[in-house]
Amino acid sequence: MELNNTFEVARPIDEAWAVLTDIERIAPCLPGAQLTEIEGDDYRGFVKVKVGPITAQFKGSAHFVERHDEDYRAVLNGKGRDTRGAGNASALITATLEPVSEQVTKVTVNTDMKITGKFAQFGRGVMADVSANLMDQFAQNLAAMLADQGAADEGAGDSTPEAEPEAEAATEAATDGGAASQDSPSGARKVDMPEVEAIDLIDAAGAPLLKRLAPVVGAVLALWLLRRVLRRCCSSRCC
Repeated sequence: MELNNTFEVARPIDEAWAVLTDIERIAPCLPGAQLTEIEGDDYRGFVKVKVGPITAQFKGSAHFVERHDEDYRAVLNGKGRDTRGAGNASALITATLEPVSEQVTKVTVNTDMKITGKFAQFGRGVMADVSANLMDQFAQNLAAMLADQGAADEGAGDSTPEAEPEAEAATEAATDGGAASQDSPSGARKVDMPEVEAIDLIDAAGAPLLKRLAPVVGAVLALWLLRRVLRRCCSSRCC
């Protein structure tokens, strides 16, 4: 299925491009996503999603297929597998940037997504609404992150020039030491991110879609309850 979304970033296009192509930097802005390690051009982690009491975790990786700095266009390929074997997901994401003004950049994201398993039952209509909602959340998180960074930069500008070289040296030493301590024998660098909450597809879809989701949610819940009953039955040796 194809999903198309747009949002704006309150930054000049060069700054917006530098931020949006820095996966490690923007990962905390992605709802339900957690980056765990980086090896070369591969970014690995997982995405958590849930429907009511049912939670799934898709573990996978992503890497840039194309990145054209002069055209402000990038293509990212990502794929993941449900850790419980209930389905797979893959996406080819094309992002293009264009200036709206000197301080505002428009971002267009086209996603060619493939999903198998129980979450594929939602269909394109529901997933399009979920995608739009999550993209709005991402844009809001990104704006907040950039605002915090701007405030921090302004505060750093007030520091005395004599203190800056020492601060930079300390930062470089801490960064070098941290990177070395987090590197694994395979060459992958571990990324320390806090635990994330699963994306609730019902909340992300919105109240107007609850009627459309109800049959699917009911089926998922029924299967979940049946599974629990069978487990209890087998544990008590009645089956």
